[in-house]
Amino acid sequence: MLSERQARIVEAAKREGKVLVDALAARFEVSVQTIRKDLNELCEQRLLSRIHGGAVLGSGAENVGYDARRAIAAVEKLQIGRAAADLVPDRSSLFINIGTTTEAAAQALLHHAGLLVITNNLNVANVMRPSPQIEVIVVGGVIRRSDGGIVGEAAVDFIRQFKVDFAIVGVSAIDSDGALLDFDYREVRVAQAIMANARHVILVSDGSKFDRTAPVRIGHISQVQSFVTDRCGSEEVRDICRQAGVRLIETAAAPEDV
Repeated sequence: MLSERQARIVEAAKREGKVLVDALAARFEVSVQTIRKDLNELCEQRLLSRIHGGAVLGSGAENVGYDARRAIAAVEKLQIGRAAADLVPDRSSLFINIGTTTEAAAQALLHHAGLLVITNNLNVANVMRPSPQIEVIVVGGVIRRSDGGIVGEAAVDFIRQFKVDFAIVGVSAIDSDGALLDFDYREVRVAQAIMANARHVILVSDGSKFDRTAPVRIGHISQVQSFVTDRCGSEEVRDICRQAGVRLIETAAAPEDV
């Protein structure tokens, strides 16, 4: 788990592009040795990458740990989750895939009535299980120890049995050309099956996903019906949404910006 200071360092890197040791030491009123230790730990978790005198936001061929991802843009994810839940009416059927933002959406859905939820996310299943108003079906397949995601061909075959009203889908990265990206090919296959078997796909992603990359393509943003984010930092993606008729919801946007 990240300390509060480490989480704030990651947020600063996301907001400012890079963080510098001396400036962080002054900001948090700690020694430069303490900041270097923080940066080393964050780099070990692949949240940051070291540069001379500081660090930049990390990206690469592997995702960061699930608990660490929860700490990144935590407030934004809660807002995104609530906005996504507002798009889902009572008595709907829906898929929810693996991810910390989709987990936030699951939390926001607890006040809904008469939902049928199919998920490959054990964290989502645990969040929703106590609700008497929600029936939860857990996808069969291989459990990924790192995050409780259920993946593999058995999961894909299970999902193809359903045709639901909505899907709430998270991704690891969004490219400027609109490509939706992830790290694990097995998880991508599940996400593709979820998107293909939902009438309305809701993509949920905080703005940091525009600054990351991942090696496996899930699909394209033009394949979703709604995109909920805190703020869309890519004008190219904004244009794609406009041209493809994708509803863009920005939870951090001022009313005049919407």
